[in-house]
Amino acid sequence: MNTQTLLPRLLTGSALIALVAGVLFKAPAWIFSLVTTVFIGLGLNEFFSLVERKGIVIERWLGLAVGLLIPISIWTGFEPTKGWELFFMVVVFLALFLTQMRRQDSSQAIVGISTALFGILYVSWSLSFLIKLRFLENPVLPSGIWLVALVLLITKGGDIGAYFVGSAIGRHALIRRVSPSKTWEGMVGGLLFSVGGALTLRGVFSQIPAYHLVVLGLLLGVLGQLGDLSESLVKRDCQVKDSGTLFPGMGGALDLLDSLLFTSPICYFYVHKFLLGL
Repeated sequence: MNTQTLLPRLLTGSALIALVAGVLFKAPAWIFSLVTTVFIGLGLNEFFSLVERKGIVIERWLGLAVGLLIPISIWTGFEPTKGWELFFMVVVFLALFLTQMRRQDSSQAIVGISTALFGILYVSWSLSFLIKLRFLENPVLPSGIWLVALVLLITKGGDIGAYFVGSAIGRHALIRRVSPSKTWEGMVGGLLFSVGGALTLRGVFSQIPAYHLVVLGLLLGVLGQLGDLSESLVKRDCQVKDSGTLFPGMGGALDLLDSLLFTSPICYFYVHKFLLGL
């Protein structure tokens, strides 16, 4: 375990836990949504910076505008038509093509458009499900606050478990070419922490069978680690260690959020498919 990076990581982690707890449990829903939107913007901006290092030309201002509009439209309830999301995507496609048409060089048009769309879906759309979970209200379940807490506890608990178990006893590399520091031992430790994190909320989710918490712990635990590996793959391709330097000991906003990119939407879909009908 690298003690030089451990102290900054612990200090940053403690500050972030305090921030998240305050925003989630003490502040109104719009404050949580605003803070989440800010983090989405930071993460998306870092993603665009990464791909620009590869020489890919992206209309960053348009990508950021679209990426921020997604979470804002969710928490403000702006949905002028029933098929708003499909209509919105058509408009985004059109806008991206129009911005490419005004450029003198069209040699990277397909790459630029595809990468911008990927970043918007990968970062903004995925993380916007945290806001959807926060506003999800149903008599069968606790408030959306606890659904967000469940996702964070499972996902970040898995991050913590994978880091400490992997650092202590990790010997066998998981996927060395993607992330040399990730180990099979760390993965197992992360999954145990994820399941344990889910079960700590058993009292809050007492109205649903306990096996759902175990399933969510395992499912989101795996997806959280895949999210981490996926961002490592992007960084490896862009030849950088961290997406940014915003958080001492942890890297950038995207480094902080990567494990939530897959867990947030899957938890939302799991709740709708398997829990709301109980």
